[in-house]
Amino acid sequence: MTAVTTSVDLTPLQPILERYNGRSRDALLPLLHEAQAVYGWLPREVQQAIGQTLRVPLADIHGVIEFYTMFYNEPTARRVIRVCDDVACRLAGSADFIGTLEDRLGLQDGQTSSDGSVTYERVPCLGMCEHGPNALFGHDPAGHLTPADVNNFLAGAHPEPRIQKYGYPLLKLARAGKVIPWSLADYEKHDGYTGLKKALAMTPEAIVEMLEASGILGRGGAMFPTGQKWKYTRSAPGDPSQKHIIANADESEPGTFKDRGLLEEDPFSLIEAMTIAAYTVGAENGWIFVRGEYPRAYRRLVTAVTLARQAGYLGRNIMGRPGFHFDIEVRLGAGAYICGEETALFEAIEGKRGFPRIKPPFPTTQGLFQQPTVINNVETFAAVLAVISVGLDEWLKLGTKGSPGTKWFCFSGHVAKPGVYEVPFGLTTRELIEMAGGVPGGKAIKAVLMGGAAGAFIGPDKLDVPLTYEDSRANGFPLGSGVIMVFDETADLRQALYQLSHFFAHESCGKCFPCQLGTQRQMEILDRIAHDGGPQPTDKQTLLDIGFTMTETSLCGLGQTAASAVMSAIKLWPELVNGNP
Repeated sequence: MTAVTTSVDLTPLQPILERYNGRSRDALLPLLHEAQAVYGWLPREVQQAIGQTLRVPLADIHGVIEFYTMFYNEPTARRVIRVCDDVACRLAGSADFIGTLEDRLGLQDGQTSSDGSVTYERVPCLGMCEHGPNALFGHDPAGHLTPADVNNFLAGAHPEPRIQKYGYPLLKLARAGKVIPWSLADYEKHDGYTGLKKALAMTPEAIVEMLEASGILGRGGAMFPTGQKWKYTRSAPGDPSQKHIIANADESEPGTFKDRGLLEEDPFSLIEAMTIAAYTVGAENGWIFVRGEYPRAYRRLVTAVTLARQAGYLGRNIMGRPGFHFDIEVRLGAGAYICGEETALFEAIEGKRGFPRIKPPFPTTQGLFQQPTVINNVETFAAVLAVISVGLDEWLKLGTKGSPGTKWFCFSGHVAKPGVYEVPFGLTTRELIEMAGGVPGGKAIKAVLMGGAAGAFIGPDKLDVPLTYEDSRANGFPLGSGVIMVFDETADLRQALYQLSHFFAHESCGKCFPCQLGTQRQMEILDRIAHDGGPQPTDKQTLLDIGFTMTETSLCGLGQTAASAVMSAIKLWPELVNGNP
């Protein structure tokens, strides 16, 4: 490795570079994370050294750093305070905490303290909506923050939040909160790896048939049949060393936090489910891509993978079965919602900017590294493990004929008990709100956001629609990622629409113009409506035109759904953008 003449001391970086010497570009993201942990940011000289180690052009490295919001090419403190400033936390009163914190720090968004000890940022959703207002201080999560908590938060003395789970029956979240997340022995005591043992007693073809009969659709929102996806990948050409299993753990949409509970509280179950997928599909390579704002989940997953490998549940000849080889690498994202789109996630793992690819070809034949790939949401893997563990007949007893089994719903906003609810398909939104303790203070419900920021609003008249794929489709709203965000009669829906539009404008990758320009124009109009004089006569039609254009012409799901919530709100309450609310 050639030495770099530099004013930055590269001595602390040398051991890290030596470990990565000989690796290829797909090691770029983890190497950038490790280097930034040393310096707090990524000076040009560090970028040059990384480029020489991985044989990646400096321009490409700079492009990757610019793309991800959690990488810095300007001086930044080693510890960053990230405070959620999105919809759910706003509903929970985050403005008061943010104001007090900024006064205490003497900093505004994006500023670093004069002594270089801390950088402060307001950020989109941190995936802890049930604990709003929430924040990260470095790697330490904190929730239910009030102005009185500022000193404890800055001192690192505020207690870390734990998953709040409710519902019945709890199949996919049965162990969360009961097992020790970093103990394989405890996982085994709670029936861990019985599902894999059952799967290994079946043929891969029989597992595919069971999954097709189970009716499991993708739980990340795309709703593609899981059995078909696995069957197509199994039949794709290529030997096991050229096939991949990926867990998409990059949930980053406001209001979505369902997967975090499993990642943090029951990580071995994800590893077990992925191993079943590897056996079924015939794949040797596993990847878990975790959003950068989930440092606790990342640490626990890395520990779980290491322990599973040491115990023979990962690696070569798994559980003594000759020829069954499978291992997992955990990858940490760096703040890009677009990487939740499957092809953008492939690009991120490959060490590139997270731009989505044009489809076809599809991942089942040309996914990661242009090789056959199964990529599923975390909850989808959990559903597979549940079916294998309890049996198909028991699974089909739950839910409805068109939507069998259970679904995770994440409640936030104006409900007494926000959290993750695992329930059979078929309950209504009203029933779930009652399970969540109702609306505090007995206030009336004004609106409910269904399916996340890329979902749709419903009014009180739709609260009794059964939550199934077939019923939600017939009534014009998506189940999506399972978000149910409640707005009571005091909520400012114009402010909520602005925040949703701000999220998409911030997260648009810029690859296609309809999304890049459309999200920006949508945000500008809604910003003016919410904060600067209200709507103008042309705003309603302009927003509908922008939304239609993005929906019909954007390259990927981000742009195609960036206006969904806004257009649904305009349909229900046109006065929001064309008169007084």
